Amino acid sequence: LTAGEPVLTPPFWGARMLEATPEAVLPFLNERSLYQFQWGFRKQGRSLDDFMVWARQELRPVLRRMLALCTEYDILHPRASYGYWKAAGEGNDLVLFDEGGTNEVARFTLPRQPREDGACIADFVRDIDDARRDVIGLQVVTVGQEASDKAREWFEADRYQDYLYLHGLSVEMAEAMAEYTHKRIRAEMGFAAEDDRDMARLLQQGYRGSRYSFGYPACPRLEEQEPILKLLDAEKIGVSLTDGFQLHPEQSTSALVVFNPQAKYFSI
Repeated sequence: LTAGEPVLTPPFWGARMLEATPEAVLPFLNERSLYQFQWGFRKQGRSLDDFMVWARQELRPVLRRMLALCTEYDILHPRASYGYWKAAGEGNDLVLFDEGGTNEVARFTLPRQPREDGACIADFVRDIDDARRDVIGLQVVTVGQEASDKAREWFEADRYQDYLYLHGLSVEMAEAMAEYTHKRIRAEMGFAAEDDRDMARLLQQGYRGSRYSFGYPACPRLEEQEPILKLLDAEKIGVSLTDGFQLHPEQSTSALVVFNPQAKYFSI
């Protein structure tokens, strides 16, 4: 899968921090996901297009009100730690190395589709026996603890609707920050020109490569976030793992960023 792909060189090795304003992240907000899946509004027999026309009219004012409250109470703090490591595949293992390319710093054992030619993330980088190393991006993003704290405060004050709206918005803003950070990575790697100009299609993987978040079928083991948080020094942006390997604060995500053009989502 990597034959003929040029060896990439990132602008730096290791981790860097990134902060953004909610306004900068907002264009990457998946409104459909927010209205349908987080806020629970149903299509009720409408086509998706008709639903979105209705939602933009009826629900965008709610979104604007919630964003205004977030500004007033200083609730959303989008931050990321991201960076680049040398990588190779060894069977179903994705192996990360330091800048020299020989010292192993992390290893992820990933599932393979149970069929002939079944896909595995480790296939999207050169084999460990290859003299050349590929590059993998890592990222962890958060919108901070304040969102959970304020949501709980509103819940306890019987402001259930605002609680639900804020909780849903902060979850989707964390996703938007993940998209924002991934966009920064593609720009630094020189692929931004390949991004789909249409934001809805961009959010459906309309770009080169893929971002695999932990907990999804292609990388299901949440405990494998541990080396990522360590390599990215995630404590610096206030992100840690709970005993059950969940990210804390809750509105945070981590991911492996793969640059191979053939890398897309797949189910196991």
